[in-house]
Order: sequence, then C-alpha cells, then structure tokens
Amino acid sequence: MTLPRATQPFVEFPRILRAHEFVVSPDQTISFIEAIGLLGPRSIADIRNAGLAMLAIPKERQAEYDALFRAYFMGQTVSAPAASDDNEDEVEVHEERESVHEIDISEQDQEIGGEASASEALSHRTFASVDDDQSLRHFVTTAAKAIPRRKSYRRTPSRQGSAFDLKRSLRQAVRRDGEVFELLKTTRKPHQRAITLLIDVSGSMEQQSEQTLRFAHALKTVAERAEIFTFGTRLTRVTKALSERNADRALARVGALVADFDGGTRIGDSLNALLSVPRFAGTMRGALVIIISDGLERGDPDMMVDAVRRISRIAWRVDWLSPLAADENYEPRTEALSAALPYLDSLSDGSSTNALCSYVLNLGKAA
Repeated sequence: MTLPRATQPFVEFPRILRAHEFVVSPDQTISFIEAIGLLGPRSIADIRNAGLAMLAIPKERQAEYDALFRAYFMGQTVSAPAASDDNEDEVEVHEERESVHEIDISEQDQEIGGEASASEALSHRTFASVDDDQSLRHFVTTAAKAIPRRKSYRRTPSRQGSAFDLKRSLRQAVRRDGEVFELLKTTRKPHQRAITLLIDVSGSMEQQSEQTLRFAHALKTVAERAEIFTFGTRLTRVTKALSERNADRALARVGALVADFDGGTRIGDSLNALLSVPRFAGTMRGALVIIISDGLERGDPDMMVDAVRRISRIAWRVDWLSPLAADENYEPRTEALSAALPYLDSLSDGSSTNALCSYVLNLGKAA
C-alpha cells in the first residue's frame, strides 16, 4: 500500500531516529502520525511535541532529538560530537543564510601550513584577483560533456531504443488511417551524475586552498548538480556562494563565509557531521564524491575510516585527491588514510589546478 505523500516525512523521521540508536517501534510511529493529525498541526512545535510524547524520547537524549528534528524538518545547523579531550568541542555544519551571522575571530597568533592540528582557530580569508588559468578555461569549455553520466528514468525517442513507445506509435497510426508502419522506440535519457566536492581548508592545505576553490567554482559552473563543502574544524556548505558567475566575487563570498581557514584538521568529525544531516547525505547517493585533502587527520582515525566507508556505500564512487600524491611513488603513511584506502575508488594527484581538471576530464572518458 502506498502511503499518502503528506505522511511520508512523519514515517521517515522515526527511521532517522532508529538510525541514531533511538528505540522506536512501528506502533509508536503510527501513534506519532495520529497525534499530529489530532494537533492539526498548528505549528512545527506541535510536531516536535507529538514526537516527544509518542516516540518515548528519553529525557537525557532530548537535545539529540531536537538536533535531528531541526535538521530534518527545518534544515537548520546541526552539531556533531568530535573526538577530543574537551567534550564541549564539536564540529559544526554551516551554510550561507539570508541573515548575517557574526563569527568571533580568534586573536591568537596561529602557526599554519605544513603540519595538521586538531585545534580550532576561526579566521576569514581574502583572495587576490588573478588572470584566468588556462587549464580552468579549457576545463569550463570541455567538462560539461566529460563529466560522468548516468541514465535517468525519463525516456526520449530513439531509433535504437530498448522499449516501444506505444503512445507515439498509436498517434502516428491515427494520422495514417490506422495503418501501423513502424513501432517507435524510446531509451532512457542520460544526464550528468551528481557531484559532491569536499575541500580541506586546514592549515596543512594552506598553499592549495585558493587553487582548489577556483577549481570548485569552475566545476560548479559546468555541473548540472554539484554540492560543495569545505572542512577543517567545521563543515561549511559553500555551494550557494560559488554559484556567483564571477570567480573573484564567488571567492570573496567564500572567504567571508568560511571561518576555519588555515586552522586544525578533523576530517572524520567533519564527514560524520555531513552524514548526520539527511539532506546533505542525500546529495551523495549515486553521486561522484571527491575529497581534496592531504589526509593529515588529527582526530580519531577510526571515525574517519567509518565515515569514508559509509559514504562509499551510498556514492557511485569516492575519489581522494591529495597534493602529496604528485609523487608517483606516494603511499599514504597516516593511519586514517591508509585504513580508508579499501573504501576509495582511487587516490590521485591533487597538487595543482591542472591535475584536478585532468582528473575529472579523464574520469569522464573512463566512465
């Protein structure tokens, strides 16, 4: 039996709670939906209260319930716990809003570049205007056809199609006094695969941050569906900022939005924060996921490996591009990246704009 569309969100939400180890039975889900019907609901608070009452949320886990509720029904910021000595330290998910959010800037001098750190230093960054990179110009003109494609469920007329188009065939027969001269065919219409790009902006990636963001802007320009995030000590969605057509203005918006440039490195926490938001995790389903990072994780290695494993289960493929992989003999030496290798489809060179562009263009040819 197909459920009414209006009830589907209220069936899905208990599933999300169960995925986060809340005990919710099918009977409780039915009671939850019935309670919402009795309450109207007149406001979003009615839905929250119905969940608290009917799903038997333990008092000590109410804050976690509220975070999942806001993420699913309201699309608001969600915080995920981080592995650190300070239990209050956490990786946050940020995205651009219509309102302005003030972020405190750390006044403490921070040595950056070269080594990874787990500490968080909030700062904004400015980017100088530069002439268009030749490799980026070539990428923008050729990548639209080179990005890997998949067959959609929509169909289009084709002489070599795999299914008969009976509707068009009958219409043609009507115009010809009932004579059927041929049975027209259709095939599934191809379109670009969705792309999720994750960019490391921590201190150890300081030298590559600008060129990587310029590549991300070029990719957003040519991709039909692309979601772009930066991560260091927090996760920030920069898709909207990079939608600006002018590259310099787009990077200026990113520089004002991302608050953890050149800070610490907590890859596993950031990836888990991404997976904890259903609408963000959904962008990776069947998608090409590209992680641009040197892999110098200073958090819990097991957390990063588990996050990469979970992403690999829902994505079409997961590729890790590292500036350290420019050397043909490169082998990851960090515990986290070495353990994550079985869940990666490739570990490739991400040391330059040309390397990043070539990777996507060659991947399209291979697909």
